[in-house]
Formats: sequence, C-alpha cells, structure tokens
Amino acid sequence: MANLDDNSPFSQFVAGARDTFPLIVGAIPFGIIFGTLAATAGLSFAATMGMSIFVFAGSSQFISISLVSAGSGWAMVVLTTFVVNLRHILYGATMVPFYKGLSPSWKVLLAFGLTDETFAVAANRYYQNDESPNKHYYNLGSMLFMYTNWNLCTLIGLTAGKAFPEIAGWGLDFAMPATFIGMVIPYLVSKPMWAAVIASGVVSIFASGLPHKLGLIVAAITGVAVGILSEVFLCSQTSLEDGAKRVL
Repeated sequence: MANLDDNSPFSQFVAGARDTFPLIVGAIPFGIIFGTLAATAGLSFAATMGMSIFVFAGSSQFISISLVSAGSGWAMVVLTTFVVNLRHILYGATMVPFYKGLSPSWKVLLAFGLTDETFAVAANRYYQNDESPNKHYYNLGSMLFMYTNWNLCTLIGLTAGKAFPEIAGWGLDFAMPATFIGMVIPYLVSKPMWAAVIASGVVSIFASGLPHKLGLIVAAITGVAVGILSEVFLCSQTSLEDGAKRVL
C-alpha cells in the first residue's frame, strides 16, 4: 500500500504504480489477445493502436472489434460500447468528492484513465484517513502504469501475435476475471457489501443473454439497490435493538 509517511508527489506517484502491479499481471494477456484479434479481424496497425491510445477501455475495444468484423454500422458500434461502459458513471460518481478540488486539466486526465483497475486502487487510497494533499498523484501513477501496459501489450499482440494466431484459444483470458475477483474481495468487509456482490453476481449470470451487454448494467444496478436496502435494514435493526436496550 501507499507509504503514508512520505506524501510527496513523487512518492505517491510511485506508490500508485506499485500498488497497481498485481492488477497489471492480469491485464497483460488481455491486452496481447486484443492486439492479436484486432490484427486477424482486419484492423490496420494504426487503427488498433489508435483504439488503445485514445479509447483505452478493454471491454469496449473487444466489442468494437467483433462488431466491426461483423460489418455493423458505426451507430451500433457507438451505442453498444456506450452501454458497456455505463458502469464508469458509477466510478465517476464515487470520485467526484475527491476530484472536486482539482483543476480542470487534472479532472480530464484522471477521468480519462479511470479504468476498473485504477478505480479499485485509487478509491482505496482516497478513502484512507490521512490528510495527504497529493493523493491525485497516486491516482496518476496507477493510471499511467495501466495505460503504458495496455498500449505495450497491444503492440506486442499486433507484432508477435501474428506468429501465434490461435492465441485467443489458449485460455489466457481467465486472468481478467481472476483479476476482478481479486479487486473486489478486499472491499467485502460488511454484510451489505456481501449482499451487493452476491446479488449482482447472480443477476449477471441470468441476464448475460441480454443484447448489447445490458446484463452488466442490470447486474450493477441490482447490486447497488440490494446494498442500499441491506444497509437501511441493518441500520433500522440496530436502532430498534438500541431502543429496546434503553427501555430495559
């Protein structure tokens, strides 16, 4: 975790990159497979690297490749990738209190790099109780490490991946689900959190057949709703127990 004894911008930047490393390991095969699939789908070198440089969203990039190779129109590509990335609205809403004191340039930069992995690492840092004024440098360190890794792996997939066109069938994509599980587990410290995760997991399975990956959004909304209701129920239950104790 971050070194709370040294809150200099450089120290926080390095700590952000260091704490993101375990998640980088899971993203490496994902990025290589993307580069390989993009090349075999007929995308040019410039188009593939441009997606990783300017879009920087793994799930959207994979879906875009499948839609483009299937001959879908640009409107369908934009709509589908928009729906898939709706979860980032939840990420952004979480970060608003932490970003509000930053300059517009910082907000744009950090919002662009708010991937799943960086959100998990940076949010944990922001929620720590120390009063460091440089937590955004920690966020930046995580973001730039992920960004560099993703683009480098895309490049590897585009070049070395040509020698292994069947790489997508090697089962390397298991690393990404494993990474997401590792991201979630440390946050499960209360019953409402467990309820939210279980509910969203169950719904995601049953709603996986919905078009345009809408099942992800339905599962996310369900998880949020169940978490809130669980929190309200536990708070009311605690209040009733406290009232009963005072009466006795």
